[in-house]
Amino acid sequence: MSQTRIAVIVGSLRKDSYNQKLALALAHLAPSDFTFEHLRIDNLPLYNQDDDGNPAASVKRLKTEIAAAQGLLFVTPEYNRSFPGVLKNAIDHASRPYGQSAWGGKPAAVVGISVGATGTALAQQHLRNVLAYLDVPTMGSPEIFLQFKDGLFDDKGHIGNEGTKKFLQGWMDKYVAWIKIHSAV
Repeated sequence: MSQTRIAVIVGSLRKDSYNQKLALALAHLAPSDFTFEHLRIDNLPLYNQDDDGNPAASVKRLKTEIAAAQGLLFVTPEYNRSFPGVLKNAIDHASRPYGQSAWGGKPAAVVGISVGATGTALAQQHLRNVLAYLDVPTMGSPEIFLQFKDGLFDDKGHIGNEGTKKFLQGWMDKYVAWIKIHSAV
């Protein structure tokens, strides 16, 4: 059985990130032929077009990891009604120089979690707009707008609430089907 590699890009650098926990919990719900690889974005320099001809080693690594994946999973917090600058920086690096984007054609999904009642709805929509421009087919439904509450994750990193776990399993099943259809194109 061949593995389907998913590049996971988490837009939070916080040590105890809820979005990192969500990414790990979702991976627990995936079938065994899916591998989730978390891409490092905290060591990228700030994007500067002057560096396009000689990108940093961390930028080359990021682009190589994206190219090797069959799908993408963006997990974003919401900062000031948008997605974080560190995530935008990674997106910019991997999309440049013009005409050499690592993102193009890679099927993706966007999810997130926040302490706010609407989760990361606005950040996700903003991110979807950017991904559309970059030719990243993004799963539209179902959407995940989770509000963090104590007990959501158990001590092993799984979803602790059965209703939420059932909802997220349904989402994962749709995501797996989305990736299989769109990565075969």
